[in-house]
Amino acid sequence: MTDPLPEKPPRRPRYAGKNPRQFSEKYKEHAPERYAADVAKVLAGGKTPAGTHRPIMVREIMAVLAPRPGQTAVDGTLGYGGHAREILAAVQPGGRLIGLDADPLELPRTEARLRAAGFPAESLLVRRMNFAGLAQLLAAEAPGGADVILADLGVSSMQIDNPARGFTFKADGPLDLRMNPERGQSAAALLAGISAAKLEKLLIENADEPHAAPLARALVGSAPRTTTTLATLIHRTLAALPHPAASADAELSVRRVFQALRIAVNDEFGALDTFLRHLPQCLKPGGRVAILTFHSGEDRRVKHAFKAGERDGTYAEIADEVLRPGAEEQRANPRSSSAKLRWARRAV
Repeated sequence: MTDPLPEKPPRRPRYAGKNPRQFSEKYKEHAPERYAADVAKVLAGGKTPAGTHRPIMVREIMAVLAPRPGQTAVDGTLGYGGHAREILAAVQPGGRLIGLDADPLELPRTEARLRAAGFPAESLLVRRMNFAGLAQLLAAEAPGGADVILADLGVSSMQIDNPARGFTFKADGPLDLRMNPERGQSAAALLAGISAAKLEKLLIENADEPHAAPLARALVGSAPRTTTTLATLIHRTLAALPHPAASADAELSVRRVFQALRIAVNDEFGALDTFLRHLPQCLKPGGRVAILTFHSGEDRRVKHAFKAGERDGTYAEIADEVLRPGAEEQRANPRSSSAKLRWARRAV
């Protein structure tokens, strides 16, 4: 009996032109272990390889958290696992990282990457949940609290790059914007059921959008269902104003509208407020927390919570000034440019 012939590897996606442009076509970036040199070129060009994420301000975060062997650490927004891997290594031997993320699609992949890195199995606990529920989890898994806690509030590149997730307006996809597509309503559903007055308020509160009123009237009346339809509608609305917005300003408005809708459908401000309210009881005496934010609404909440905690003696020390990524990191990773880092240390 002859041995069966080996199966042929699947053919790569076909694409028009010399280089792949669509997310699904970038087969080299989706298999970085096989095409390391090609992925390195993408990184050297200041871009993030498709389907991956580059952790932001790793050096600064490790410096302010100062994780040590044997400690209990929490990454409340696991994402691709870049920060988690550094923290997990720092708490060895004997330490443990508790990683949380609400994304049911990316979380299993991230856990698999971290476990493949060779850390002791008992040193990593992963849970699919929003970080707003951290206090309840720690009550069961680490009753004494955590030594270090990190929360990176940015949207991961895996979510941004994949048109099927509905976060990007650079390629057509369903207007979704949910971190967990299994829960809540999509951005399209929100627009279909909201009034112009409420949408105007949402655009102002979540994104400081200067053209909130005309955009709210246009979006509610049209009820867009795809990402590019929404982006096109925003451009058309602003171009029809008595004083039309410049192209660059219109592009900023597109980003702000997407941001405002994303914050709304994921209740990001509500989750952050809950997290900050329960944060002190999640930390051991002397424990440290670092929070990475990406727009003024988030940063303002973190700043006020830390200052209030310092005044009432909950926190012994907080960041005097917000920390920003250095010029070299911003050049190498433009997605880091809006990041702000604040930290606090709980009183002993």
